[in-house]
Amino acid sequence: MSSLQNREMGLCLLVCIICCSFIYVSSQSAVAGNDNSSVSEGTVFIDGKSSIGKIDEDFICATLDWWPPEKCDYGTCSWDRASLINLDLNNNILLNAIKAFSPLKIRLGGTLQDKVIYDTEDNKQPCVQFVKNTSEMFGFTQGCLPMYRWDELNAFFKKSGAEIIFGLNALAGRSITSDGSAVGAWNYTNAESFISYTVKKNYSIYGWELGNELSGSGVGTRVAAAQYASDTISLYNTVKKIYSSIEPKPLVIAPGGFFDANWFKEFVDKTGNSVNAITHHIYNLGPGVDTHLIEKILDPSYLDGEADTFNSLQSTIKSSATSAVAWVGESGGAYNSGRNLVTNAFVFSFWYLDQLGMASAYDTKTYCRQSLIGGNYGLLNTSTFVPNPDYYSALLWHRLMGRNVLSTSFSGTKKIRAYTHCAKQSKGITLLLINLDNSTTVEVTVTFNSTRRLHQKHKPHRSHKLHKPHRSHRSHKSHKSKVIQQPQRSTSGITREEYHLTAKDGDLHSQTMLLNGNILTVNSSGDIPSLEPLHVNSSKPIMVAPFSIVFVQMPYVLPACS
Repeated sequence: MSSLQNREMGLCLLVCIICCSFIYVSSQSAVAGNDNSSVSEGTVFIDGKSSIGKIDEDFICATLDWWPPEKCDYGTCSWDRASLINLDLNNNILLNAIKAFSPLKIRLGGTLQDKVIYDTEDNKQPCVQFVKNTSEMFGFTQGCLPMYRWDELNAFFKKSGAEIIFGLNALAGRSITSDGSAVGAWNYTNAESFISYTVKKNYSIYGWELGNELSGSGVGTRVAAAQYASDTISLYNTVKKIYSSIEPKPLVIAPGGFFDANWFKEFVDKTGNSVNAITHHIYNLGPGVDTHLIEKILDPSYLDGEADTFNSLQSTIKSSATSAVAWVGESGGAYNSGRNLVTNAFVFSFWYLDQLGMASAYDTKTYCRQSLIGGNYGLLNTSTFVPNPDYYSALLWHRLMGRNVLSTSFSGTKKIRAYTHCAKQSKGITLLLINLDNSTTVEVTVTFNSTRRLHQKHKPHRSHKLHKPHRSHRSHKSHKSKVIQQPQRSTSGITREEYHLTAKDGDLHSQTMLLNGNILTVNSSGDIPSLEPLHVNSSKPIMVAPFSIVFVQMPYVLPACS
């Protein structure tokens, strides 16, 4: 080989090294935050001995509602054509957005479900749609679900692979008294006919849920716990009868309302094993018109407040003889349709992912987000169907966070939220870090508490390519365990995968999310983008930029995950 060829090869090698270095530095700077940010250090403590909760494989759930276009809040009409009655089921983005989860649970229901009749053979009333009438409860007249629309919906659900929870009208047969309560037994004739039609058509239903927000003080009206328990047992018996030769049977779910400790305790005790999932709703940020929503979302103490509800419901279930589990059946954060450029913008992923982490730590099995589409809190844009930032947050959670929940705490700034699960698609763990600070990058090191030796899973340097298919609220118990620090020497050849989520231009109100510095958006065919990680040497600290979210998949096999 000539000296000229040697020089050319040397030059090529030098260019290659410089390019690779540039790519690595660029990828790091894309997630390291602005140059003006300060840097602080912190430590995540993960207890790997045993899990503190176990979520469903299909933990992520989203809702479709009944609200017609005339539903308005504070002068803003944000529902457009997102109702179960008029949603465009031929939209390709909608189909792809649901299929990307394989499967996504979808809960069909909301305020107006308790004013819906089903146009089955037994129905003698005209099948007319909701009409706005401010003198009516919930501001609308009675509505109706035509069976041809139910057929269309089920054809779409089958095509998308969704798992359907249907919310039944629980006010049928009751009368409203002068004190605002609904009395009398549930008349389930129409519901029974509807369930029979559904079975005859061979439509797959994951669960039948009774009523919406009628527990405790109720919204609009309320039903006493003892009566509601009796009605839920009637639903259980109806499902058992109609599905007598079918396995598995759908779940029976109730009450779908706001948590009230005394009401829920009586309901759980009196339903016994006639209910499979206890659902409660969360709108802990207040009304959508509140101008302080972002302040609440960025306040760790405010976020911590919802832990009391999760803890109380978990205690209620544990102290009873029921085999039922806890679900969040509807959660939109801010009631009355949310707030534009807050509950449908990047900043809401701080609240949403923190909720998912907190709910999981209290053994919540499923979490239903209000909404999949509709209002100002949809995972998808109400008019264009294009995914909002929370859609990608939900999809990353679904693909990375496994069923087993690990006790996690953080030592350092109170502005870091930390949650850990066993990894979903590989051996190891997935750590979720949320930085609520606007100017501080946090260098995070990870420490494990384990009574057994920590194993590191050596794996080739490749991504899973996710195509289609301050402290946590459960602090670690450190007694009888030894702390195992990541040994730097032995991790030097091991890489982890990092997914850094930031807002476009650093704007919390942005509806565009960046993954590792790259904009996430659907293409012209409506395809959901692949979600590609960065590969980082495991001996390096995790860099969490200001106002950012990081999912970190780490190849450490802990006893709780083995």
